[in-house]
Amino acid sequence: MTADPSTVELRDAHDKLADFYVEHLDGLLARMPVERMMLDLFGEVTREAGLGPEIVDVGSGTGRLIPYLKGLGLSPRGVDLAPEMVRVARRDHPGVDFRVGDLRALPFGDAELAGAVCWYSLIFLAPEDRPRAFAELARVVKPGGHVVIAAQDGDGSRQRRGKATGLGIEFDAYWMSADELAERLTTAGFVPVFRGSRPPLDIERVPGNYVLAERKGAERKS
Repeated sequence: MTADPSTVELRDAHDKLADFYVEHLDGLLARMPVERMMLDLFGEVTREAGLGPEIVDVGSGTGRLIPYLKGLGLSPRGVDLAPEMVRVARRDHPGVDFRVGDLRALPFGDAELAGAVCWYSLIFLAPEDRPRAFAELARVVKPGGHVVIAAQDGDGSRQRRGKATGLGIEFDAYWMSADELAERLTTAGFVPVFRGSRPPLDIERVPGNYVLAERKGAERKS
């Protein structure tokens, strides 16, 4: 799809953020038990669904979640808008399928995957892009598969981020409430099955939200 100016700005900024992410985000999961709990829950329901281990980390960045997802018995792939993020991810996690792609047009077939992880990647969606992105998640996840989302809590309005990195970058971000995340998942064809939140970390200003949802359409096991 043709990249609009905001998308180009976001992509170029995250190309510059790749080394910054490796330095500041690698290892962060070890300090966040709630994040691990949510990923553990996603891994458990994905295994129980019996749809296979193939899942995607949407907005995978430098691949920091990949080792943990593998440890859950899953076979993760990654997709990210920024080519430099994908280059670093391939370097640091050889053998994993990382692709450059837009979450509004995911590079996967219909019902190809057992699940999707969206870890602080939906926070870059402008309001007009949200229906398409959530519809893409519904398209690529098999009926009975699951999506888990982590996001900063907010009212969904536009804000400018990136300046604090000192890298000379800025980009648009939109922090959404758990209510909006659940509503958009429902509209796209998912059933929210768990919602949670956590207080801000010392590096944050706002709480974190989590939503786990199941793709509708599968027959329920008796």
